[in-house]
Amino acid sequence: MQHAVGAPLPPPHQPGQGPAAGWSPAGQHPGHPGPAPAPGFTGAPMPPGVPPLQAPQHHVPPHHGPAQPAHHAPVPPTPDTTGHVQLPPGGPVAIPSAPPAAGTPDLTATTLAVLLIGPAGAGKTSVAKYWADHRRVPTAHISLDDVREWVRSGFADPQSGWNDHSEAQYRLARRTCGFAARNFLANGISCILDDAVFPDRPVVGLGGWKRHVGPGLLPVVLLPGLEIVLERNAERSGNRRLTDEEVARIHGRMAGWYGSGLPIIDNSQLDVPATARVLDDVLARSIASPPQW
Repeated sequence: MQHAVGAPLPPPHQPGQGPAAGWSPAGQHPGHPGPAPAPGFTGAPMPPGVPPLQAPQHHVPPHHGPAQPAHHAPVPPTPDTTGHVQLPPGGPVAIPSAPPAAGTPDLTATTLAVLLIGPAGAGKTSVAKYWADHRRVPTAHISLDDVREWVRSGFADPQSGWNDHSEAQYRLARRTCGFAARNFLANGISCILDDAVFPDRPVVGLGGWKRHVGPGLLPVVLLPGLEIVLERNAERSGNRRLTDEEVARIHGRMAGWYGSGLPIIDNSQLDVPATARVLDDVLARSIASPPQW
């Protein structure tokens, strides 16, 4: 019985054998002789006295001309992008070019990659957001703490103890931040990142940021007095709030940035807009004479 639509199924496989060789749906259409049955598969038995049907024989005269090579239409390459806009790939951020000696660069219109460093309660995130909001060129803000908390189930909270698990998630978040920053910069969008980078822990230090973002990253340290960070920490809630002892310990370790060659802003007596203005001045000097780090 010939089905009205669709192609017939291939013959059944035999144990220990693959699919029938050379099977094609076209070979089962009327007018085409079917393939030989697989061993052990004889089909339905014929009623007594009914001769088996013979397929009509077609004699094709032999062809003596030269064989023609088969021509196949070229397959177009598969594009590696989707959508209508192709974005440039993000590479390592280069060192910003120094301005002409006769003028001072307009930081509000310069594409930059900035890393704002400081202890908990230094105001890194608030200053970074304000600075990004008030520039004349597109600017993104990426907080490492926010990226790290993208992990919902299985989040390794550093307050529960710094171990291999929390360090691995920190490294993953830092690499993700660097990947995002490079892509923003490659597409003409400045980027400011914030993280509590310690000067005495190379494993989570500046080297990783430089590796993931590029040599053009401009680090700046925010370091207000201890009483200021304690006061700001007391206003926090959730896992962002630390104990006073932990805040004091982190603040003491951050003092190691003095003498490092990185620019340091003491924003103890500065509000957020004033700190952002000082940040612009510091970045202008960093572009003119990049810090060695």
